Amino acid sequence: MAREKAFASFLGCIAPNRYPQLELATNFVMKKLGYEIEDMERASCCPAPGVFRSFNKVDWMVAAARNICIAEKKDLDILTICNGCFGTLADVNKHLKADETARNLVNERLKDLGDYEFKGTIDVRHVAEVLAFEVSPAAIAPLLTRKLKARAAIHYGCHLLKPSAIKQLDNPEKPHMLEDLVAVLGVESVDFKDKHTCCGAGGGLKSFSAPDSMVILAEKMKNISAVKPDFILDTCPFCHLQFETGQDYLNKNFNTGYDIPVIHLAQIMAYCMGLDEKLVGIQYQLMGKNYSLASEAIVCD
Repeated sequence: MAREKAFASFLGCIAPNRYPQLELATNFVMKKLGYEIEDMERASCCPAPGVFRSFNKVDWMVAAARNICIAEKKDLDILTICNGCFGTLADVNKHLKADETARNLVNERLKDLGDYEFKGTIDVRHVAEVLAFEVSPAAIAPLLTRKLKARAAIHYGCHLLKPSAIKQLDNPEKPHMLEDLVAVLGVESVDFKDKHTCCGAGGGLKSFSAPDSMVILAEKMKNISAVKPDFILDTCPFCHLQFETGQDYLNKNFNTGYDIPVIHLAQIMAYCMGLDEKLVGIQYQLMGKNYSLASEAIVCD
């Protein structure tokens, strides 16, 4: 059993390369909540479930198992901030724990990579479910220094809750964990048509066919725009990238005029817990703009 109140931080690929502020925000929040966060040196891509697994499932499992082994050596559960990373690492971790044949095959392959052996001694967690269920909104409330008066369009993404037989976090069709978390921050969640559909980035689609990816995003943005939220809230750097750069693409190619900020859960949580807005990295870059949460902030008593 892994050490309590401590995690091995798995950043994935997109966050450290495109959104390093997500690491800072996550570490700030978790340390405020009394957790220790340790880096995973020599961790690789998870690798992405929608691409790598489709070509070679065994090598996909081996690469994921190597990452899991790094955390096992630390005796720490893995904490992810990305739905795709969570999808791969949680799926492989559960599968190898249950399937001895697959575990033996993967461990044989791991010998070629160094001192690695998958033992199945840890779990893989997503920061959203840790905050929602292990910590709870009620425990977060006393630590807030700011609240917001704002409306958010919440995007869960595909890999956070599904496949539900593996994740078993929340009702995959009518989840409430993110709504409960933002409510304690003073944020109203606004529903919109087809709320739980894909953003268009996952499953390798964005890499294979960017135009088709934008068709899916266009429908999503039309539905989100209809309810006029102050921002889109997500839990995944890849979804984050899709919403940010995708809005710009749609504006330039279809004259849509979208201008909705995109904020990761860790960012808004860190801001409400007292982290300076510039360090939180709420930098809304569409058309050169910067988005400020300060206009919506209420200082807590």
